[in-house]
Amino acid sequence: MSIKRRGFVKGLIVTPAVPLVAQRSAPATPNPSPDREPPRPAPQAPAKLATVGVDTAAQTTQRFFTPGQFAALEKLGATLVPPLQGKPGASEAGAALFLDFLVSVSPHDRQQLYQHGLDGLNAASEKHFRKPFSELDTAQASVILKPLMVVRPWPEEMPEDPMQHFIAQAHQDLRTATSNSREWADASLGATGGGRRGFNQAIGLYWNPIDPVVKG
Repeated sequence: MSIKRRGFVKGLIVTPAVPLVAQRSAPATPNPSPDREPPRPAPQAPAKLATVGVDTAAQTTQRFFTPGQFAALEKLGATLVPPLQGKPGASEAGAALFLDFLVSVSPHDRQQLYQHGLDGLNAASEKHFRKPFSELDTAQASVILKPLMVVRPWPEEMPEDPMQHFIAQAHQDLRTATSNSREWADASLGATGGGRRGFNQAIGLYWNPIDPVVKG
């Protein structure tokens, strides 16, 4: 084979290899489809924010009752639900402040029950002692409250008299607010030497000298 032919055959073998290598090394770029959505970024975990309990972040403020009504409610709580056996009373538990909030978001008839009831206590106090209900001592408050506290065979049966109805409802609400307060839970935790926070140990029923006797 002559030198020219060998050079020609060599050129046939070597020359096609160049575009083949270049074609293999170039990445294939697919044509974008109009119906295909662009790739979405990977989801990121939400940021974790430090939180605190609502009781430690803000102080509840009195907002619904008038000052005279709220003072009467505080006195009513101190008289009906005093501290007992190491447990806080309504005053120590801030029950009146909680009920001020609760009644503010309650139906209108419940709001009227409380407003008229507290106004009635102040009116009776002014009539008998010429001063608001909040300024009475325990003996004087008992003079006004005893006739209003009647026997109820069943807790859900409220008296028909508006003032007796109010005292029964407020007495029940003050007890519930007190026994479900942070102060009550802390006292229960300290009395038992442990246990779950907020779990009220041996709540039971307790009566004051001016409480009515409930039929068994």
